[in-house]
Amino acid sequence: MSDYSSQFLTVEVIAHTAVVTFNNPPAHTWTAQSLADLRDLVLSLNEDKNIYALVLTGDGGKFFSAGADLNVFADGDKQVARDMSDIFAQAFETLATFRGVSISAINGYAMGGGLEVALACDIRIAEEHAVMALPEASVGLLPCAGGTQNLALLVGEGWTKRMILCGERVNADKALAINLVEEVVAKGEGKRAAIALAEKVAKQSPVAVAACKQLIQKNRVMPIEQALPQERQAFVDLFDSLDQKEGVQAFLDKRKPVWLNK
Repeated sequence: MSDYSSQFLTVEVIAHTAVVTFNNPPAHTWTAQSLADLRDLVLSLNEDKNIYALVLTGDGGKFFSAGADLNVFADGDKQVARDMSDIFAQAFETLATFRGVSISAINGYAMGGGLEVALACDIRIAEEHAVMALPEASVGLLPCAGGTQNLALLVGEGWTKRMILCGERVNADKALAINLVEEVVAKGEGKRAAIALAEKVAKQSPVAVAACKQLIQKNRVMPIEQALPQERQAFVDLFDSLDQKEGVQAFLDKRKPVWLNK
């Protein structure tokens, strides 16, 4: 456990990867505090130049996260609803813009806000017994933490409507088939697979990875004819970095690069 850990989030730093385990048993539901903790954690990791990747998973083998605790909304208080939706947005939108690469190891049920946190990540790995859903409409609510938008980016409008409007749950194999996740692994292997993928990230220039991630995600907010010139400019800007010089020289020297993250 590292100094980054908090009441609901256990953090272990392995080489250049921060492994974050949700720890709010039994179902790892989100609270205002745990969401604030996630937001603050990602902001701190953004400043830690030793961290290149972030892995999220749930403690145990049954739940990744069951999302929001509906007891919070039982009295129908609109101000509570507004406050919770705001802190969900702060947490997951901060996660989506994490400087490095974020990977979810979905090791069980990922429901509502539990799936939305995975949708905010760059890559999703599901264990074979995982079940994913956005069931908010079944209790008169809707996914307010990016679900209606981020799900459609991955699976298209049709499957987004099946999952949200029809309340359809998907298992790991179906999630893989519709591009909701990028890989399915055996039960208990999600965390290990995510860390192994994060180790591949560490072989890349952190400066280049951050620039590439920002460019890839520009398709969400601008047409390609505007993004392409920014891509070319970002390429030129990398020549201001020490990593660019090290990467090219290491290749020419036939050795592994030593990244400076600057």
